[in-house]
Parts: sequence; C-alpha cells; structure tokens
Amino acid sequence: MPRRRRRSRVSALEGGREEEAPPEAAAVPSALLTSSQQTEAAAEQILLRGIFEIGRGSCDVVLSDQALRWRPIQPERPTGDSKYDMLCKEEFIELKDVFSVKLKRRCSVKQQRSGTLLGITLFICLKKEQNKLKDSTLDLINLSEDHCDIWFRQLKKILTGFSNRPKSLKILLNPQSHKKEAIQVYDEKVEPLLKLAGIKTDVIRSTNVLAHSLHGISHVVTATLHIIMGHIQLVDVCTFSTTNKLLRFGFSAMFGFGGRTLALAEKCRWMSPSHRRDFAVMKALAKLKPEDCEISFLPFKSSEDVQERRAQGSPKSDCNDQWQMIQGQFLNVSIMAIPCLCSVAPRGLAPNTRLNNGSMALIIARNTSRPEFIKHLKRYASVKNQFNFPFVETYTVAEVIVHPRNNSSRYSPEEEEEPHETASENSFPWNVDGDLMEVTSEVHVRLHPRLISLYGGSTEEMIPK
Repeated sequence: MPRRRRRSRVSALEGGREEEAPPEAAAVPSALLTSSQQTEAAAEQILLRGIFEIGRGSCDVVLSDQALRWRPIQPERPTGDSKYDMLCKEEFIELKDVFSVKLKRRCSVKQQRSGTLLGITLFICLKKEQNKLKDSTLDLINLSEDHCDIWFRQLKKILTGFSNRPKSLKILLNPQSHKKEAIQVYDEKVEPLLKLAGIKTDVIRSTNVLAHSLHGISHVVTATLHIIMGHIQLVDVCTFSTTNKLLRFGFSAMFGFGGRTLALAEKCRWMSPSHRRDFAVMKALAKLKPEDCEISFLPFKSSEDVQERRAQGSPKSDCNDQWQMIQGQFLNVSIMAIPCLCSVAPRGLAPNTRLNNGSMALIIARNTSRPEFIKHLKRYASVKNQFNFPFVETYTVAEVIVHPRNNSSRYSPEEEEEPHETASENSFPWNVDGDLMEVTSEVHVRLHPRLISLYGGSTEEMIPK
C-alpha cells in the first residue's frame, strides 16, 4: 500500500465526548480527507471514521478494509512547527495482525455479564525478536454504546473474512512433556488465547516433534499465535518404506547411534524424559559400535528440476537419474527433510535444509574413536560447524536407500546383558521423528515436496545466525 509521511507502526499497544459516526456510515466523503488520505483511500476502502481516546489522548481514527489508523487531535499550530508535526504523526495497525475484538466494560462483582461500556479492545499479534510472537492490546475508549456497536460489528465482519484462520482445533497434548507441566502450560497460556480468538478446541494427549522447526523458537505463545493467525507453511514430507511396503510418513530419521539411543530410552519409560534421554545417550556411547551399511542416494537437483518433477505428478525419480553409492562402517546416519531445531541443537540437526526446499540432508558419521564422535555431538549445542570433522560427510539428496549388511544392531547374547535391549530380535532400530521404528531389512526414504500444510512462521527466518 502507498506510504504516507511521518507514519509509524503502532506504539500505543500497551496500555469524554465523542464525535459519533452515523449508523449508515460505510465510507468517508472524500471532501473530509486530506490529499494524502485520498491517495491512500484509492488503495484502501475507507469504512468508518470517528473519535476515540487512545493512550490518554483524543484521536481521529479511520478504519479501512486493510488497516486502522489514528492521529492525535491537537489545537492548530503555525505551519512548519516540527515539534508539533512529530506529536501529530499518524500511527496504524494492519488488520491482518488483529485476531480478536471485544467490547471493553467495567464490571463490578454484582455485574457478572455486563457493565459500564468503556470502548473497544483490539487483540493484536506482534512480531518480536528471534521469531517470537507476542499478544498485545489496543484500547479504543468511547462511552457511546451506538458508536462502539457500529465499529465493533464492522471489525468483527473484517476478522471473519480471514478464511485461513481456524474455527476449531483438535489439540495434541503430551502430559509428560515440559517436566510434566504441559497441561498447566496449556491451561494458563494456550487455552486463554484460543478462547479469546473464538476457536473451539478438543484436547487429546499426544506429542509434536515439529513445533520448534516450524516456529523457529521454542515458545508456546508464538506457536499458539501462529495457529490463531492462520500462518500456513507448506512442508516437505518423507515416506519410509521397504520392498513394496509403506512403513510410515515422517520428517527426519536417524539410523545407528540415533536409533540405538532411542531404543534404549524406550526400555526406561519409568524414568522422567530428561533422565531417560541422558541415560540412553550415555549407555549408547559406552557401547558405541558402527553399522556395516551400503547407502545409495539420489543427489538433489536444481529447483527447476524439482518443479518439473512435481508438475508431472510424481515424486519418484527417473530411471536415468544418477544414483550414487557409498559403503563402509558408519556410527550414525541422519536423513532430514526439516532443520530439526531443538534445545540441544539451536542451529538445527540439519541447519542447511529448510521446511520446503524440496531436498533432504543426508549426514553420515563414519567409524571413528569415541572421543572424536563425542566432540562431533557436542558441536550441535554450539554455533560451530558440527560437520567440520574428517569422518563426517554431508549430502543434499532427494532419495536415500539404507541397506544394513550385518547384524550388529540385532540382539547378541555375548554383547548384551539383557535380551532385546536395543531392538527386537532380527530388526534394526530407527529413530523417526522421535518414534522407534524397527525394520528387518533396507529402508527406502523418498521426499515428497510440500506435501502437507502446517501452522508455522516464515521459513526465511528459521535458522539462528
């Protein structure tokens, strides 16, 4: 939209007699607008104009189909008074950032349902630093019931027009997460925002491994506001299959150390999540051993090739594509279609991929000493390059086939004190999105570009620098 001089983003978001707009007011006559306002009116449809008190001062407020703008009402001053011009600068909020509107009333204990009208409150989604979103409010104070009713109904009509925003949700809640405080966090921080936005909810218990990568930050209010505002992201998805059999869909997988660690953790469900994870990591490191594997992969081509393949309606590779193959002893194999941001890896387990760039990151750690492998793992928690080791290889791929060539992951009575300690007999443990998948043969991982839509933020700001 065209920009005006001395206009700023809203700064009054914390926080008598009114000139009422007539009930039939659907537009403001052009004669009442300045030349610059008329220019903007050509790009925006002006719906209402009136006077409200905002931040202890009376303001001339204009509502268009795209924004709410206001300017303090001041006595006339000589032209060219720069101090006066700064005081009278216009502020605005875009209506796409508003997620709810309520009539503001002063209620006493005896007045449970209604009280003295004070005006209108807009609930706004603000973007803060580091991908964080924050809910805030803007109060439009006016004591006239008729005046506020006109504005309230018009604002509600505009908000209803955002068709991408959800009206009802099925909430997946893991009661064991966040030190078993997930239910309390939901009740105190999530549910009030959803109710405020008028979203009906139904809660079931589960978990979600995508939140951090989708939002770029582990912040429950940010995640909730992305849902309320209807911020949609297309996300790449992988299929995991064996010969002619689909095993599951997913976004990331680890074979070798990552699979073994999860298999050990699953045997200790009686522990708390953090203790279970730490115990499994330590035990897997103590019994660190490589897998003898053959890994075939199809290198990722340019975005034009991906678009052409997608236009043909099939993510499958062409028979003429050049597959590559490597083999040897590998401590860990990671295949990831998303960055996999998490508390232990702020840059992500796969920082060079994105949510929907049509490729997967294949990360291979060849056999090395335990101290060197631990150095590699520790690098994930820092800003240093965790792949800058001679035994670590990275590839950008579209498909991967992992073919184990020995039984090192399977139960061996000579090596383990407890039967089936890391996986079921005759199977290999995989960690797929934090879930254990046990497979007896090779696994074919194929990428499906932008297969599903999920609520999340901009993919351009996902990876911290």
